[in-house]
Amino acid sequence: MSKLVPPHGSPELKPLLLEGQAKTEEIKKAQHLKRIPLTSRETGDLIMLGIGAFTPLDGFMGKEDWKSCCDNYTLPSKKNLFWPIPITLSAEEGLAKTIALGEEVALWDVETDSLVGTMKVTEKYTIDKAHECKQVFRTNDPKHPGVEKVMEQAGVNLAGPVKVLSESFFPEEFKGIYQHPADARKIFAERGWNTVAALQLRNPMHNSHAYLAWIAIEVCDGVYIHQLLGKLKPGDIPADVRVKAIDALVNKYFRKERVVQGGYPMEMRYAGPREALLHALFRQNYGCSHLIVGRDHAGVGDYYGPFDAQKIFNEIPLGAMAIQPLCMDWTFYCYECKSMASMKTCPHESKAVIDDSGNYKGGARLLLSGTLLRKLMSEGKPVPAEFSRPEVIAILKQYYDTLEEKVEVKLHGAATGVVKPH
Repeated sequence: MSKLVPPHGSPELKPLLLEGQAKTEEIKKAQHLKRIPLTSRETGDLIMLGIGAFTPLDGFMGKEDWKSCCDNYTLPSKKNLFWPIPITLSAEEGLAKTIALGEEVALWDVETDSLVGTMKVTEKYTIDKAHECKQVFRTNDPKHPGVEKVMEQAGVNLAGPVKVLSESFFPEEFKGIYQHPADARKIFAERGWNTVAALQLRNPMHNSHAYLAWIAIEVCDGVYIHQLLGKLKPGDIPADVRVKAIDALVNKYFRKERVVQGGYPMEMRYAGPREALLHALFRQNYGCSHLIVGRDHAGVGDYYGPFDAQKIFNEIPLGAMAIQPLCMDWTFYCYECKSMASMKTCPHESKAVIDDSGNYKGGARLLLSGTLLRKLMSEGKPVPAEFSRPEVIAILKQYYDTLEEKVEVKLHGAATGVVKPH
């Protein structure tokens, strides 16, 4: 009998995706309903609701839940259930005025121009967008990609239970990697795993990621390498390229019986500590007992301290979630130790010096980060062999060589790992 952690706030998963005759009838009915256009973030959230990843939510949040979620991490409609980030849907004011409470509407994905679900509108309300940004992202800076998304939202939020009718392009485009929580739980149970550590990835897997995964395997039954398949900010490496790169590393350098790969359809919010909590929450729904939380989890720029995402787990109520953080220190390659190491294990404090040709010139610690890797690759600079496996670099080089226009990648404080010689 499986001893996996239970879903969040529910004895069982609550997927909202319709199938069979019920789906056919709902699609037919939706043809006569008013269309509510969805952004890519809202579509991703809707699919997360559909596959049960956002168990036990039954739709998009009303105002009381939105405010309590922002301010107190709780949902009054669910007996003050712990929830760290609002899941909301917005509509233009003119369109919202035409919708009556209790009316059913069709949810339309703008990017794919397709029907993805329906919703019974139970509430219409406006929000203080600046307040949400300050609470969730800890900043109102419009340059923050998450803040920018919230401020661009339409003027009125619509709330109500949803019926999900499509998973968009995810099942086909990411066949073999895209998974429902029930799929992952079935695999874990069949392998006899009780403890599973999730590794959140939005970047190709460099050696620090691999090192964290190997440590997790030592203390858990297995590791779930769980990739974000939704939209990223400009300059990030697209999901299809990332999947290939991670496949190349995992297939050669991991024991297959100790690792499972999966993907999920949510869009990054770059909310740092708050997003780390959401990442943990839905990984619990996938059956994971632990979430690996390393340096600058879900961060962007210099908006968060390198370990704020670890600290926040000590600030939430005990028992808020069944899943636990597996906190890891800053990891790097040490030329003195001649191996991967961390701040907790390595006594050599000098930074490694690498010249413009990628050659080692001295020092100890080569600090690794996804941002630095993207910067080196986008600028056509050599990547030190200690940074990532050659199979990964080859795939990324092929991708960057095909780009006609490259987005400038700016290094932030937590990502500066190569010190140039003076």
